[in-house]
Amino acid sequence: MITNCSSPPPSQEGPQCPPESSSQVFAPAEHEVHQQDVIQETPLESVEDTLKPLHMHRNKHFKRLSSQWQSTFRGNIPLSPTENWHGAKSFRRRCKLLGDEQPLCVTTNNQRQRYVTKDGKCRVNLGHIKDKSRFISDIFTTLVDLKYLWFLLVFTACYILTWMSFGAIYFLDAWLRDDIAHVHDSQWQPCFENVDSYLSALLLSLETQRTIGYGSRRVTANCPEGVVLLMVQSITGSIIDAVMVGCMFVKISRPQQRAQTLIFSKHCVICERDEKLCLLFRIGDLRESHMVDAKIRAKLIKSRQTKEGEFIPLEQSEINLGYDTGGDRLLLVEPQTIAHIINDSSPFWEVGAKRLKRETLEIIVILEGIVEASGMTCQARTSYTQDEILWGHRFASCISLEKGAFLVDYSAFDKTFDVQMSPLSARNRSHAKDEESTF
Repeated sequence: MITNCSSPPPSQEGPQCPPESSSQVFAPAEHEVHQQDVIQETPLESVEDTLKPLHMHRNKHFKRLSSQWQSTFRGNIPLSPTENWHGAKSFRRRCKLLGDEQPLCVTTNNQRQRYVTKDGKCRVNLGHIKDKSRFISDIFTTLVDLKYLWFLLVFTACYILTWMSFGAIYFLDAWLRDDIAHVHDSQWQPCFENVDSYLSALLLSLETQRTIGYGSRRVTANCPEGVVLLMVQSITGSIIDAVMVGCMFVKISRPQQRAQTLIFSKHCVICERDEKLCLLFRIGDLRESHMVDAKIRAKLIKSRQTKEGEFIPLEQSEINLGYDTGGDRLLLVEPQTIAHIINDSSPFWEVGAKRLKRETLEIIVILEGIVEASGMTCQARTSYTQDEILWGHRFASCISLEKGAFLVDYSAFDKTFDVQMSPLSARNRSHAKDEESTF
């Protein structure tokens, strides 16, 4: 669309020509959509003016909806959160009006939803679980997985419930034996001594279970049921104490906090190493107590469509980090640079510099090892999206030799620098070498 605009006089306000910009291509799914819609950047007023002669039979609401959808994808101009939300909502409504399929109606956001965050937390919410009795059957793991607030509330409720329950039983038995009416009678042989109300029975229950024994209230030998109640409450209190101590010990000693001192580089890099195209990232341990039997592995998370038309969301592919040669077993004393050789069996075999910018993928890196201090297995995770993979970069050295030892400079842990490298993929490089060898 071409609009002729004349420059207004300086003293008058008039329409101004929109700035020239390149058209933007919106491609929701690369494997599904072969023809892309090109949307030219125009102001809202010009879009509405253009729609008037072409769509007079449509109502004003749909024209306003179309202009909002156009304004949502205005080139590279950043949108405010409110404007972005309204644009995404309008686009979903437009997809519904046009009858597009659900996989094609995908809104684009600047922040892509991660499968695993940078600090290793999985962004997967489990919903609609009908058989929740499985959590009760594994009550110990369920209690350990609770947050500290709920953990303390559960055991506090258990203690209070048992104290009040046995207090009610003591009070009921004392009332049935008529001990309450003869509490000040020195000739009466009570079953529960000095129990004249529910509050005094509750104090007896608390002193019995916690083995306090102040001496003013006690269970006598004048009734056999009082001895049985004393035994049952003592066993119940011991069980609750054992479960709470066990859960608390496991919860405190879990090696999740050990993973906070295992760090990963902020970016992956793709560069040449020994004339082979490699994907590199760096890991390090901040503690002087080392990880025992450390292992590294990586997964590629990417959705794809099969040849039969089946859509597989979040498909996991293995990234070889040297498990066939033993390169995945690490002596994590100093920062290690982990290399994945991009060959014909690699998922990055056909990925070049330009295609990498168009891909939608995520690399999950998992580091496992045994904590030297406790002997428990620790796991640290991180992820890299396609925006965090740098093509034609290399990690700077962070190790230097000093007197009597090697010095690790963690300030240079994430530093990279550019290298001169071809943007071709590993497959195209191999074909080019084969052609050169033939000629």
